[in-house]
Amino acid sequence: MPDVVSQYSAMLASAGPPNESPTLTPELHQKLTAWRRHLHAHPELSLQEKATAAFVQEKLTELGIPFEAGIGGHGIVATLTRGSAQGRVGLRADMDALPITEDTGLPYASNNPGVMHACGHDGHTASLLGAAALLANDPSWSGTVDFIFQPAEEGYGGSRAMVAAGLFERFPMDQVFGFHNWPGLQAGTIAVHDGVVMASGGRITITIEGHAGHAGMPHLTRDPVMAAGHLIVALQSVVSRSVDPLDTAVLSLCTIEGGTAPNQIAGRVTIRGTLRFHREGTKDIILGGIERTCAGIATSFGVKVTPEIVMGVGVVINTPAEAELARIAAEKVRAEVRRDLAPSMAGEDFAHYLQQRPGAFVWIGNGELRDGAELHGPRYDFNDAILPVASSWMAEVARTALSAN
Repeated sequence: MPDVVSQYSAMLASAGPPNESPTLTPELHQKLTAWRRHLHAHPELSLQEKATAAFVQEKLTELGIPFEAGIGGHGIVATLTRGSAQGRVGLRADMDALPITEDTGLPYASNNPGVMHACGHDGHTASLLGAAALLANDPSWSGTVDFIFQPAEEGYGGSRAMVAAGLFERFPMDQVFGFHNWPGLQAGTIAVHDGVVMASGGRITITIEGHAGHAGMPHLTRDPVMAAGHLIVALQSVVSRSVDPLDTAVLSLCTIEGGTAPNQIAGRVTIRGTLRFHREGTKDIILGGIERTCAGIATSFGVKVTPEIVMGVGVVINTPAEAELARIAAEKVRAEVRRDLAPSMAGEDFAHYLQQRPGAFVWIGNGELRDGAELHGPRYDFNDAILPVASSWMAEVARTALSAN
């Protein structure tokens, strides 16, 4: 018996030309662009998406789509049901922004100082609203589609909170799909990965406690700044000398804080950073290396070194059948499809959904990568030209999955 992936491939081959599903009209594109730019101008940080959620609810009401709000914080799930088919598919977008000062000079730039949609969640939200509009006006499909508008993706556990709030019990989806815009990938191109898409990781905080004193009498102190310098250098060997070179891992130390006066040796230094990996087994190797190195530095310099590591999202791994469905849907909306891109070391909390249900997460090209306009960059902006592809793909992957079920 052929496997499920082969069955889906055969389904596409026998279907002939792509189906003429309802397309996103210029009028709807214009409306989505306005919505996206409104969201861009009014960004809200993770766990603070009250106005964003209210805006989404307002637009869902305009579209005539019922929803439930307040799921796992400011989360919203809207639901459409047609026909008698029992299949149920989830589509997800994230809504939160980042603590970054915008430097785009755009007329719709952030009105919230120090907060910016620097990752495109404004575009993801608008795209999902577009997919909801397309499916609401399309009588051809049968089944149930849940539209998940998720808060707090940027490291604050929004997906975990929605799952803990009973997302899959209250809305028993069979599969779940999502996307992320991808600067540097040709605009509108859809990248589908077989297996790993994005990394797992954790946040590192290392506290070094010494003995403060006069900088002119260092022999009476225990210098945590010197210990921190040696620790930073030593930790760079954890990946290069402990992890298999054919494996994939990153250990980056990104901030260091300590001291208040140039003539005093500080009593305390704090280092913060992140670790990323594509394979769960690699995590234990890295954690062990951090513990050993911290213990060695503590002994060498007579200081107390305390590492604290909080693990975040898991690895985003597409299931084979759903990756094939994602590809079929991309071809149906006549998008260029890439299957050759390497996974990213960035993280995505869509992983929590994939730990509960089969699904796929794709990248949709945002266009040329400009200096400072990369993800999490101060000059980033979501490309409104890709809204039709993003909305159409999300609607089509739901239709394709329901028809396959």
